[in-house]
Amino acid sequence: VQHRRPHRGPCARKEADGRMIDVTSAQAKPIDPVLHTHDVTVDYSGKRALNETSLSFESGTVTALIGPSGCGKSTFLRSINLMNREIPGCVIGGKVVYHDINVNARGIDTLWLRKRVGMVFQQPNPFRKSIYENIAFALKSHGMTKRADLDERVEKSLRSAALWDEVEDKLHDSAYALSGGQQQRLCIARTLALEPDVVLMDEPCSALDPIATFAIEETITDMASRGICVIIVTHNMQQASRVSNRTAFFLMGTMVECGDTPQIFGAPKDQRLNDYLNGRFG
Repeated sequence: VQHRRPHRGPCARKEADGRMIDVTSAQAKPIDPVLHTHDVTVDYSGKRALNETSLSFESGTVTALIGPSGCGKSTFLRSINLMNREIPGCVIGGKVVYHDINVNARGIDTLWLRKRVGMVFQQPNPFRKSIYENIAFALKSHGMTKRADLDERVEKSLRSAALWDEVEDKLHDSAYALSGGQQQRLCIARTLALEPDVVLMDEPCSALDPIATFAIEETITDMASRGICVIIVTHNMQQASRVSNRTAFFLMGTMVECGDTPQIFGAPKDQRLNDYLNGRFG
């Protein structure tokens, strides 16, 4: 897989009053995160799986969540769009604030939330439908019915996922005829078709070969360049360093350290992170 410079979001610092200040602008101004969590916890049948976690995520940036298996990174990711709520006995505490709305509250419409905060899973999960209908089905469920509008959005999303050129003559073939990497890009296209401004990705390349991984990493970089906030769980340290602006390290249910990716990999502050990066555990 080739190395490349990821899209970079604004350089910011936190002021004493808590404001995020863009230090690259001629005139400093506050930066509002598209999403932030405040003391988020997750318990399964009374057993704590994630300790209080507070993180902020800005538009047009990629944040990698790293750490050994069972450390809480996927649990945290799935708490953002409330997927953990579907597990019996699961309780999410704290606040998940999306555009000033605490979505971890009673009465939140999860269909609306998951349209705005999309999700791509570890294993490709296309519907048992044609390539076209995999995307159109999601759009129809949100009220889009005109064929011309559907055609336009299907093509746009497939182009955004770098898949259009490979499938434009096979749109009515089964999605199961695609390779694993193509199926994963179809799932990304299905997510992008709903025009989210946050995309959660849980180990999206773990089952893919290097060529397919490269294509998806290029898509992640392109999503960020178009203003989408991407949060990705990965065990691949090289992938995290290639695609992300910021990296958060989790261990035993606790978010240990978060910072700009070059700092996390080049000068980690916590010894546990340093040990993990040097292969002493994990």
